[in-house]
Amino acid sequence: MADMAFPNEISLQSEAEHSGRTGATQQRGGAVHRLASLGEMTGGIVHDFRNLLTIIESGLRLAERKADQPESVRACIAAAREGVDRGVELTSQLLDFANDKESDVQARDLNELVRSFEPLLRYGAGADIRVRLELGSDVPNCLVDPTLFDAAVLNLVLNARDSMPSGGEICIVTERLLKADAAPGQPTPGTYARLSVKDQGCGMRAEILQKVLDPFFTTKGENGTGMGLSQVYATVKLVGGHLRIASKRGAGTTVDLLFPSTETAA
Repeated sequence: MADMAFPNEISLQSEAEHSGRTGATQQRGGAVHRLASLGEMTGGIVHDFRNLLTIIESGLRLAERKADQPESVRACIAAAREGVDRGVELTSQLLDFANDKESDVQARDLNELVRSFEPLLRYGAGADIRVRLELGSDVPNCLVDPTLFDAAVLNLVLNARDSMPSGGEICIVTERLLKADAAPGQPTPGTYARLSVKDQGCGMRAEILQKVLDPFFTTKGENGTGMGLSQVYATVKLVGGHLRIASKRGAGTTVDLLFPSTETAA
């Protein structure tokens, strides 16, 4: 699918960072940068871990309510166990980063990742929110870290849920995107796998939209960490991808994640 105009959006693309430092100065600078990155990553993983604990708690609470329905209880417990497994994966990633290990970037099918994570997304969204999937038939395989991808999509779904306190629908769309032209601040030409999360919520003002990717910026007061969208951005940045957000007060928000196709990489 060709790219379309995306009004009232912010658009950020990953860029390589270069340093002219040499010798001991460069090593010290690298160490300081890594410590800062570790602190930021820790904050993001704590945020993601709290999201998973919310889902685990939701699954166990539903199991208690449906104690007389064995099949439902088993499904709720299975969701809680999956949440625990995802939490273990996140913790392992933090340890790997601290030990200077490479990220687990793989060529994966976005549709397969979304389908496997769908039950947890529905638990996270809650009973008053419908989660609808529109998965394209020709989405290319793309470069992605599966654990970080799951955490990013969960972050987007929970943000969408919070923007609709009276209930509504969250639509998750996957599709092939062909970017043919080059423009400043836009993805480089090539083929991408695009994942969009759309809600019918309250939307954001332009001045808020410009700050949402800043670490620790939150509009949720004490209930927010300000690490959700910055974690999402870090996920696409890791693989050379692209993120853009369109929002309008009273009309909802759409977040696009573009992951480089392995066709382009080849």
